[in-house]
Amino acid sequence: MNLEKQIYIRKSCRNYLDEEIDMDLIHEFMKSIKLLNGGVSYRYDILTIDEVNNLARFSAPYYLAIYTDKKENHVDMGFIFQQLCLYLQSIDIGNCWVGLASPKKKNSDFVISIAFGKSDDFTRTRDKFKRKGLSKISDVEDEQLIPAQLAPSSINSQPWYFKHSDDGFDVYQVKPNFLKRQFVKKWNSIDVGIALAHMYVANEDTFEFFKKTGFDDIKGHTYVGSIRI
Repeated sequence: MNLEKQIYIRKSCRNYLDEEIDMDLIHEFMKSIKLLNGGVSYRYDILTIDEVNNLARFSAPYYLAIYTDKKENHVDMGFIFQQLCLYLQSIDIGNCWVGLASPKKKNSDFVISIAFGKSDDFTRTRDKFKRKGLSKISDVEDEQLIPAQLAPSSINSQPWYFKHSDDGFDVYQVKPNFLKRQFVKKWNSIDVGIALAHMYVANEDTFEFFKKTGFDDIKGHTYVGSIRI
């Protein structure tokens, strides 16, 4: 199982086949998931299309609904469940983060859904990625950040910024402008977690996440934490 390889070929899947999936594969993988912060509470449900209110322009046979009791945990949700997305792709199960699909059974802890299912259209070549240049997501152009650069995000907003430090990188979330704020504000913290998941998967043996008090304030950005890779 090579999850890092999936970073460079992943495509947010919107075309699915009507085939059954062994859900035990998901439950087993989740037992070994890497956490960003210890003690974070969360849960997930696996739902069928009939159990979801879906406003997206596409549909999938299955949806994974993610729940957590604190807004501060949203970065963690992106970090945790992007690992699952990469794993699913590695076993030929396409997937896509969906902000416009929610469980029909309302729950105040619900955060976001992931559509998934068997597919024959869930990969792409590197030249098909439309992403900001490395110099736009960091203070110094650094190829170590390519895994984060290729991460998916809501309406491709790419709201992450990395600043080099003696410890590695200080990680920031870019505050959206007024127009984007209407669409992505509630999901951008998840997006940053997704980018951090890519950094972890690409540096599994050395990755560390921590928070510090001595970080630089950057106008229009919110400090999320710091990483060593």
